[in-house]
Amino acid sequence: MWINATCFLDFHIPAATPFLFMLRPRSGWQQWVGREEYILTPSVPAVEFTDPFGNLCQRLIAPPGRFSVHTSVDVECAEASDAAPGTRFVEVQLLPEETLPFLLPSRYCESDRFNQMAASIVAGRTPGYDQCTAIVEYIRQTIRYTPEAGQDIVSACEVNERPEAVCRDLAHLGIACCRALSIPARLVVGYLENLQPMDLHAWFEAYVGGRWYTFDPTQDDLQGARVAIAYGRDAADVAIYTQFGDPVELLAMNVTVDRMGKPYS
Repeated sequence: MWINATCFLDFHIPAATPFLFMLRPRSGWQQWVGREEYILTPSVPAVEFTDPFGNLCQRLIAPPGRFSVHTSVDVECAEASDAAPGTRFVEVQLLPEETLPFLLPSRYCESDRFNQMAASIVAGRTPGYDQCTAIVEYIRQTIRYTPEAGQDIVSACEVNERPEAVCRDLAHLGIACCRALSIPARLVVGYLENLQPMDLHAWFEAYVGGRWYTFDPTQDDLQGARVAIAYGRDAADVAIYTQFGDPVELLAMNVTVDRMGKPYS
């Protein structure tokens, strides 16, 4: 299926400000980008580079005054993410090298502090996919998903002590527990069809059975098209924008995700 996803960011810039944006999805085996727009107002020079995780990053200096970024992308992707109960754990010595950074503790995913807890959560489950499912079930049962719970980034240890959290922070807890079991896990930021309220969304992927699978503690199932924009160890790697210097004001942010027909048939 094809979907169109848009993101609009509107800023007030008090003084010329360097920015890094991460707003361009890349084509891969789970998604294919057919068309995209990336409009800066006012237009300024921008340089794109690829970070160590393969994410497309845009570097620019925003001028003083109003500054906006508008992106629109048509993507072909599945109507739902794959599920694979029973898929087996991959022993660490057999993992591809590119998955190894996602085994280690990171700034917001302190996996070295979750060994006992993770083992308790997955007791009796088959190593691999079923353990990841048990972790997601635990998170859903113990922490309420509240999209407006706060904008400050919360680590896995912190969210584990709270009654509610946003999608990003729930994903941090899932990642930390997976890594504590020697399952590579990474944070994903992107678009999810039918998300309520509509916004950019975060979930996590775990590497089992020789590939990455999607897990989302905020949703009851894996239905809905997903478009990944960025992958990383945790939220420090996947911010959709980072500004340097004096603070700027985000005046507005609007995200849309809509199904399309067959625009390229």
